[in-house]
Amino acid sequence: MTQMSGRTAGGGVLVWDLPTRVFHWLFAGSFAVAWLTHESSRLLDVHVFAGYLFATLLVFRLVWGMTGGRYARFRSFAWSWREARTYLIDVLRGRARRYLGHNPAGSWAIYAMLALGVAVAATGIGVLGGEERHGPLAGLFSFRAGAVLHEAHELAAIAMLLLVLGHLTGVVVESAVHRENLIAAMVSGRKSGRAPAARRYRAVGIALLLATLLGAAASFSGYLFASPGHPYLPFTGPQLADNATWRAECGSCHLAYHPVLLPARSWERLMTGQTDHFGDDLALDADTAAAITAFLRTNAAEGEQTEAAWKIHTTTPATQAPLRITATRYWRAAHRTIPDTAFATEPVNGRHDCTACHLDAEQGTFEDAAMRLPDPGTRLSTTQAPKEGTS
Repeated sequence: MTQMSGRTAGGGVLVWDLPTRVFHWLFAGSFAVAWLTHESSRLLDVHVFAGYLFATLLVFRLVWGMTGGRYARFRSFAWSWREARTYLIDVLRGRARRYLGHNPAGSWAIYAMLALGVAVAATGIGVLGGEERHGPLAGLFSFRAGAVLHEAHELAAIAMLLLVLGHLTGVVVESAVHRENLIAAMVSGRKSGRAPAARRYRAVGIALLLATLLGAAASFSGYLFASPGHPYLPFTGPQLADNATWRAECGSCHLAYHPVLLPARSWERLMTGQTDHFGDDLALDADTAAAITAFLRTNAAEGEQTEAAWKIHTTTPATQAPLRITATRYWRAAHRTIPDTAFATEPVNGRHDCTACHLDAEQGTFEDAAMRLPDPGTRLSTTQAPKEGTS
């Protein structure tokens, strides 16, 4: 590898090659996007894309740390902890030595950031597979294990955020101590001084940027072809069991609420009291009632076929058999931030009207990213508005 000496055209020494700079800003951006979207079910696909980009960039940086340019290689900033501590003490005393590449304290922050990044990415993929049943680990973990990984993922992300804030503080302090703009240096790649310059590796940097853009286009292209009548669903839930008799009888009056949305004891209670079904008599003959009851019991929440089913099952006390889905603890917790006025405003026809906001309500999967809060006067589903029923 040919090295250039002295100052490069444009002033200063080229320290940070293009791939390193592209990585740096994409890595920071992907973490920021993931952090800002982590509490939004509606933006789960954005959060997942940012997470995949974050993980892919980590792999790239680990490879680039062994094969990249002079100042990007790990061996160029393999400082000991004693050297890092000494540097921090010297910074406090105002006599810290200036480094063209990473200083000893900064190098430890980078290693810690990469290690924490691996933890964030690994637990995130585990959560996606366990809780959401998507991604390369789909179904490999139970919902309960997914919930544990979720807690670990959040803790790792918080630790990462604190480390990032510490890193930014260090950048500001070092910029002040050495009277140079380190943020600008990470944009231009150049720093003042005389030393062997890094190679540019333009092709690698451009390829990394193009790969990111192509990945984003592939991930979100579905929205370009979406319409109110054919909305785009970034995630598709499992194919749940269906039953023609159940769908015909229950769907004739309201949305046929899938059995996964209530415990078996609730369905049995509803079917036993069919002569007074929220003020109506279902008037089902014995064979029809038996067939529907068997279907409901077999596919109830206890089977934990979906994330919603698992949460309903685990949060509904065994001593309770709620007759309405909206009476379950999980439903109330999931909708706690939605004001009462939203349920009384068209096109939502009440708390029982799942189809107004959930694009996959008919399938019963209730994927997080399939939820939309509709604009007034616009229905998101062509399904018949349900009457007051089991929800």
